[in-house]
Amino acid sequence: MDFAEKLAKQFHLQKWQTEKVIELIDEGNTIPFIARYRKEAHGSLDDQTLRKLAERLDYLRSLEKRRAEVSSAIEESGAMTGKISEALNDASTLAEIEDIYRPFRPKRRTRASVAKEKGLQPLADAILRQEENSPQPDGMAEKFVNPEKGVETPDDALAGALDIIAEHVSDSASIRRRLRVVTGAQGMLASKAAKPDEDSVYAQYYDFREQVSKIAGHRVLAINRGEKEGFLKVSVELDHAKGMNIVLSETLKGNGSPCEDAVRQACEDAYNRLVFPAIERDIRGSLTEEADKSAINVFSVNLRNLLMQPPVKGCVTMGLDPGYRTGCKVAVVDPTGRVLDTGVIYPTHSKTKVQEAKKTVKCMIKKHHVTVIAIGNGTASRETEQFAAEVIKEIGGGVSYVIVNEAGASVYSASKLAAQEFPEYDVTLRSAVSIARRLQDPLAELVKIDPQAIGVGQYQHDMPKKQLDEALSGVVEDCVNTVGVDLNTASPSLLGKVAGMTPYVSKNVVKYREENGAFHSRQELMKVPKLGPKAFQQCAGFLRVPESSNILDHTAVHPESYGAARSLLELCGYGADDIAGERFSSLKSRLENVGGIKEAAEKTGAGVPTLSDIVSELMQPGRDPRDELPKPILRTDVMKIDDLKPGMELTGTVRNVVDFGAFVDIGVHQDGLVHVSQISDSFVKNPADVLKVGDIVKVRVLSVDVKKQRISLTMKKQFADH
Repeated sequence: MDFAEKLAKQFHLQKWQTEKVIELIDEGNTIPFIARYRKEAHGSLDDQTLRKLAERLDYLRSLEKRRAEVSSAIEESGAMTGKISEALNDASTLAEIEDIYRPFRPKRRTRASVAKEKGLQPLADAILRQEENSPQPDGMAEKFVNPEKGVETPDDALAGALDIIAEHVSDSASIRRRLRVVTGAQGMLASKAAKPDEDSVYAQYYDFREQVSKIAGHRVLAINRGEKEGFLKVSVELDHAKGMNIVLSETLKGNGSPCEDAVRQACEDAYNRLVFPAIERDIRGSLTEEADKSAINVFSVNLRNLLMQPPVKGCVTMGLDPGYRTGCKVAVVDPTGRVLDTGVIYPTHSKTKVQEAKKTVKCMIKKHHVTVIAIGNGTASRETEQFAAEVIKEIGGGVSYVIVNEAGASVYSASKLAAQEFPEYDVTLRSAVSIARRLQDPLAELVKIDPQAIGVGQYQHDMPKKQLDEALSGVVEDCVNTVGVDLNTASPSLLGKVAGMTPYVSKNVVKYREENGAFHSRQELMKVPKLGPKAFQQCAGFLRVPESSNILDHTAVHPESYGAARSLLELCGYGADDIAGERFSSLKSRLENVGGIKEAAEKTGAGVPTLSDIVSELMQPGRDPRDELPKPILRTDVMKIDDLKPGMELTGTVRNVVDFGAFVDIGVHQDGLVHVSQISDSFVKNPADVLKVGDIVKVRVLSVDVKKQRISLTMKKQFADH
């Protein structure tokens, strides 16, 4: 198989692009490195496209490997024919290859294999030939009566022969392919209550039918879970006559043979007992696979947007991890995330305890000059938010608060990593530190947590773990490398997500830093044990060294392009003093004066995409792409769900985007749902096309159900006009 050509057609690319991507991957280059530093080679494809290309390449290689294995197995059995060979070569999916291999695969003991052992294969062949002038099947069967082999009567012989024919029909790759296509297009997925008298969250699926080709992935996953938990019975339905017509059209000769009724009977048995149950499994497997892909994609998009939320920089931050019985844990961290103070308060207990809590928090705010409070959104969050708002009011302002999604904080705080990072604090105080740091730098803190524990997906615990882990790891890696990492402050967890860095090497980097002090150049990385030339090539451009005297070490310019960067600056009339002083604001205008980017690329020996990136980096050294996004909403007062009234207009933050809509934090502890039908005045098929996690949006309240804690919101403009 020509992988490059296949990939080029599927992704609508030029063949030279896919050839180069395959070559770069096979050389051991990471996706972030290929995306950022080999743009000329592949035509500036982005990291997400490159990951999809790499995944598809893996699938095609697996397909080719399986094709070769099946071909070899059939050849060894002596059954290979030109027709089978051609069918194998034309097969484009693993399912098609397995269908072709089915008749030749070693089988477990079946009714047909038992019949063959009794010597009934010749009878089955004679009936299946359906000759016009053949005897009646029961007459032919008399010759195969053999009590020694367990064939006592002609009826026994005929039944065994029909079992053999049924298995033969079931093994037909053509019948299975046609049935799979028709069921996929016209079949229905149906579910009914397994326990009709028992109410559950799956009640809407107690009498449910929807076309297989149209059912949404999130409904497939909900039905699967309902079945797994014992609330639903699920099936795939296809008009029986349509299904049988496919089987009969490939099996019956229609020449009036006396054997026709017997073959028809075997086909009916094959369809009901063997073929359609297998097709049903295939269809449900395909539906689940597609639903999983969609859900993993939703999770990936949400995770990417969550990780790329803008940091709240330069603030002394107080983290509050709410709780009832065990109290609210408090941690104060400086702008770099270093812990300054910790404690436990009881803002939900007696009046005396509340006053003590207020006194403690006010002292911490004054002592450490706290300007923002991060409150976890878990148990007792609402009461803690009310407490924080009262404290802010009593001290006369100057401090604001933000509700932070604390999903995964408890997982992190109880982890081995947290114990290594904060051996002096107990589990609960580590959570408060994590909550504060999440506000300061979401990316640096969230990379320490298993992405599945962050909770921005749908049905993530039902997903195939391997695929989900691979997808989410790719998202984390892309985000970390897009932002870049400070070599002198990054934790081992964060360094471990940098392209080319292994967990072992990242620990060596931190150990080297602790023993030798801060790095003063990227080149110094080469002194780190086990960090060789290949690893340096992959990771160097993504690491920032603010302490370096070379301004290029502060940027995303790769060391291999330092020569081109210096040539560019010389070409534009900059001297050594300018490089040290970071004075490049006029670089673009000077570039135009020397003939523009193309002319400069020729003179410096760099490609146009690379030189364009160098220009962007030099004009904004140390730029954080997250800074251009809307900042989190800082609040000073609190609202309750009881305060909400239909028609109220509010500003909120998108917390999660799913197939059926988006959940928005409007500052009342309970997130509201903007259903997909309420996102826009125009039709929206996929909420992720319009909204992303972290977006700041204007919404209006449609309805409030205080008892069920449900809030319906709209973003439609036409609603606002009424």
